[in-house]
Amino acid sequence: MTEFLLVFALAIALGWPLGRYLAAVMRGAPMRGDRLFGVIERPLYRLLGVDPAQGMGWKGYAIAFLASNLVVGVLAWLVFMTQAWLPLNPNDAPNMRWDLALHTMVSFLTNTNQQHYSGQSQLSHLAQMTGIVGLQVVTPMMGLALVAATLRGLFGGREKKAAANTNGDADVGNYWADVIRPTVRFLLPLCLAWSLALTWQGVPSTLQGGPVATPIDASAEMAGQKIAVGPVAPMVAVKQLGTNGGGWYGPNSAVPLENPTPLSNLLETLAIILIPISIAFMVGSFTGRRKFTALVFGTMLTMSAISTGAALWSESYSATSNDIALMEGKEVRFGDAPSALWAAVTTQTSNGSVNAMHDSLAPLTGLVTLSNMLVNSIWGGIGCGLQQFLVYLLLSVFLAGLMTGRTPELFGRKIEAHEVKLLAALVLLQPLALLAFTAITLAVPSITGNSHPSFHGISQVFYEYTSAFANNGSGFEGLGDATYWWNLSTTLMLILGRYPALIIPLAISASLARKRAAPEGPGTLQVETPTFALTLIAVVVILTLLQFMPVLVLGPVADHLALGAL
Repeated sequence: MTEFLLVFALAIALGWPLGRYLAAVMRGAPMRGDRLFGVIERPLYRLLGVDPAQGMGWKGYAIAFLASNLVVGVLAWLVFMTQAWLPLNPNDAPNMRWDLALHTMVSFLTNTNQQHYSGQSQLSHLAQMTGIVGLQVVTPMMGLALVAATLRGLFGGREKKAAANTNGDADVGNYWADVIRPTVRFLLPLCLAWSLALTWQGVPSTLQGGPVATPIDASAEMAGQKIAVGPVAPMVAVKQLGTNGGGWYGPNSAVPLENPTPLSNLLETLAIILIPISIAFMVGSFTGRRKFTALVFGTMLTMSAISTGAALWSESYSATSNDIALMEGKEVRFGDAPSALWAAVTTQTSNGSVNAMHDSLAPLTGLVTLSNMLVNSIWGGIGCGLQQFLVYLLLSVFLAGLMTGRTPELFGRKIEAHEVKLLAALVLLQPLALLAFTAITLAVPSITGNSHPSFHGISQVFYEYTSAFANNGSGFEGLGDATYWWNLSTTLMLILGRYPALIIPLAISASLARKRAAPEGPGTLQVETPTFALTLIAVVVILTLLQFMPVLVLGPVADHLALGAL
């Protein structure tokens, strides 16, 4: 609990000023660093041929988002498939097979970082620095841009003077400015500070190939073992701060080279939730509604505390956690409590990195991590978590309005049939996709490739698809997942979990922005209250946990009961 309290205290203390700064960045307000940052930003705008001051309607904004994803995605895919012929390949990594390259590209393009490869042996330094780290830098900021545009719509988008540019829609901002400004002014400076701190702690940061070591049990004929190193520290910094996840090494931050000391473990755990908490604090300054920040932060913090407490209890004190076999897959330098803390916060966000193998967690800890990803807005990914929170908020307002006999409205704008249909489609997409692919995969054992035939095997399959849909990336790595089936089916899941969840709320906010705002009065539903926060949490539980109760009972709950009976 000491580390839990320390991590959250630091995240809140740092997140408050960072959130206020980020709000100023996203508003495009004049800043002291304009002259310095403008040297970097202006050439980028000229290269893209865009005017950062020109507003966009929601459709133009969404098209720019999708077009940018398509371009950088294709480039990354080509790098992965041709890396053996490109420079900066001291470890002689081969070209990736097309389906594995496609999955890797879509995984990092969707801010998921689900890895069906072992990073240190299957990627060159060039592929790591461009296809991997490059996407890890820009994709979180794309998510942040979409939620900023959505907030502008919900809280009254700026009326566009030149209607031709927005097709009559409210101005939700300029996509290119919303991506470039926070990248240059916010994320990259933080990543620089974190990478320097991790390098100080012993995380490798070099472009050279690794040294060759001779194992103590090596035979005379056996060649030495090459220790894979590279520019690891910058990658670890951005994977943690950008809620990206993954890792330079296959076991991620369980590897001493990627996470060598207790301080590095603290820094990496803190980095997972730092920016999501900053975004929760950003909301009040960005929208001008301070009480709304209290609703967002208070609700997220409550769910986070419950989730983290449950994980720590399960891993350290549940009936099955005392079995010595449950230390298998955990880094003995850290032990059970820091492993449980990391597992909780990495799935409360869309980070997905690990410092212990989630396949080796106590079954109820696995239940906690699955539940976190099904909710996907406890803190959530950068932008994506708040976007999903807004979906739950709109649904809660609609249901609360029906229960109290009021016309559902949010901040003076009525929520009507069009918006509810879009919300319903988004809510139904998750169970339809997850349960359908889990059922198909379990029904055909030859394509499953799981290491456990019983209840834990159900958890392994369901976890893989849930992780992909939640854009989390962690896994119950008992699966043989580098196959055509797993690569292609999870690629589809990655796409379904990312793009509708970002674009549909933007469309809803634009629809609300077109409506005349009624003044708030005594009959207005007050959403910025503790009572409504509890209502919102209840809606989250009903929509995300109860509808998946059968598969959760057949998986982690049954696994827990079976282990307890041994």
